[in-house]
Amino acid sequence: MHPRPFAISDPDRPAIILPATDQTISYAQLEAAANRGAHLLRALGCVRGDGIALLMDNEAAIFDIGWAAQRIGLYLTSISTKLTFTDIAYILRDSGARILVASDRLAPLAQAALAKADGVQGYLVDSAIGPLENWSASAARYPDTPVPDESAGTDMLYSSGTTGRPKGVKPPLPGGSLDAQTALEAMGTSLYGMGEDSIYLSTSPLYHAAPLRWAMTIHRLGGTVVVMDRFDAEESLALIERYRVTHATWVPTHFVRLLKLPADVRTRYDHGSLEAVIHAAAPCPVPVKQAMIDWWGPIVHEYYSGTECCGITALSSSEWLARPGSVGKAVLGRVRIVGEDGQEVAASETGDVFFSDGPAFTYHNDPDKTAAAHDDRGWATLGDVGHLDADGYLFLTDRRSFMIISGGVNIYPQEIENCLVTHPDVVDAAVIGVPDEDMGERVLAIIQPVEGVTGDTALNENLTCFVRAALGSVKTPRSFAWRAQLPREPTGKLMKRKLMDEFRGPDAKLAEQEGE
Repeated sequence: MHPRPFAISDPDRPAIILPATDQTISYAQLEAAANRGAHLLRALGCVRGDGIALLMDNEAAIFDIGWAAQRIGLYLTSISTKLTFTDIAYILRDSGARILVASDRLAPLAQAALAKADGVQGYLVDSAIGPLENWSASAARYPDTPVPDESAGTDMLYSSGTTGRPKGVKPPLPGGSLDAQTALEAMGTSLYGMGEDSIYLSTSPLYHAAPLRWAMTIHRLGGTVVVMDRFDAEESLALIERYRVTHATWVPTHFVRLLKLPADVRTRYDHGSLEAVIHAAAPCPVPVKQAMIDWWGPIVHEYYSGTECCGITALSSSEWLARPGSVGKAVLGRVRIVGEDGQEVAASETGDVFFSDGPAFTYHNDPDKTAAAHDDRGWATLGDVGHLDADGYLFLTDRRSFMIISGGVNIYPQEIENCLVTHPDVVDAAVIGVPDEDMGERVLAIIQPVEGVTGDTALNENLTCFVRAALGSVKTPRSFAWRAQLPREPTGKLMKRKLMDEFRGPDAKLAEQEGE
């Protein structure tokens, strides 16, 4: 589907609700703004296959411009507002974006990036500063009717860049009509019951792949998107009650924060309207997911994919309860587990996770990275390690690049992190390998304690015993460091590379000592 039919059949239907500013945008308003934007982009010389970039907070203009680009065959690149101007300029140059539209608040960042990206025309959403023109005022001069040469566009989003520069994931442009069904649309309707009556809570920044894609999928289906400006655990519960939310997407760290709320806060809000709660982005600790199912019922769904979307696995609560820890069976593409020799391994054997028969993608301007993500059969990998059970359900172990080798033993941090966050004194945890003269590497845990708890020797010993009892001595951290907050993307993705740089650098020992 496409938002246009709903703008015609039910023009006053809410398409977007922004609780932080008490704004409601109807489908008629969204359609008009998207058409004006499409005319403006055409007037600026954009043709099918060109690119436009956004540097924006969670505001309505993301959808106005996103749907404008989608209906005239453009690539939409939404850029993280947490990046430096140098990285933003790199993405602008690498993506070939002709235009950048930024939130008014981000004008200084946009100006600094544009100074290093020649040929990109800059706009602010609602104001004009220096060379940055006013997008809203410019678009208002154009008609709110469709452009005559509509064609479907898509996104070209950049990965978080856990190693080196962010990578632009470039799929082929869609060749069908504007209302051709997408993979997420099919998944949303068949697995989660999304449709015209859905009220969807968007909990994460829209510059990330999954939040942006799911929100636009809801618009394709005629539902309402309730957008949080930033995630707050209690506020998310209040919004579910206030707007009678039926669907929402989350990441495991959101669940952890919800479960850490006081019991009286958790029971204060009505969540009875929820029909499907969907999580992804990282493996969810088994006790955490079990607690969410116990609280909200068997409506907790999970899927595994990536910005590349070369394949998707998914499973329901009932499937997960029968196979705790699984991330599901393939619903797009086919999962292949490949051993060190490049051959598929038997069920229950661990290897690299590949997808075959999924959508094609390339890393823009990087044939070497594209080649490294595919084998000689064309199967694609996201860099994860895992295994399939006898029924084809996938279990993830960790990312291969995060593996610790200590005394010749392969240790995967995710299992240890999942254990640590279940301790009542821990809000968040990261586990990395650091150099060790005797063992090659040893396990270091960086801990964010709950408010009021101090990281000290006593708590170190407590956590050591806790992990040893659950996972055994080999996987038990040999040292600890403490932080007020761990470096995570607002989507919940742990920026582990930053911690590796800190704790493996020349001042690494000092960093550990200061954290104890």
